[in-house]
Amino acid sequence: MTEFVTIATFTFAHEIMVLKTILDREGIPYLFQNENLVSSDPIASFAYGGIHLKIHPNDKEVVQQILEDLNTTLKIV
Repeated sequence: MTEFVTIATFTFAHEIMVLKTILDREGIPYLFQNENLVSSDPIASFAYGGIHLKIHPNDKEVVQQILEDLNTTLKIV
């Protein structure tokens, strides 16, 4: 099994809610590393480098397009 790669990083847990829904709907396997840690202690985001979206390398192009569409629509910083 190929290891997942980090494709995006978010500072706070609320920034990933819409994205999780879209990835689930598209059937794309993903992992948000540090999600629970940052949810319980938002300041920990700075210590651990944020919440890292990890995906399978085969899904990279699809996820990049989803992120671009979200950034254009929602103005994710």
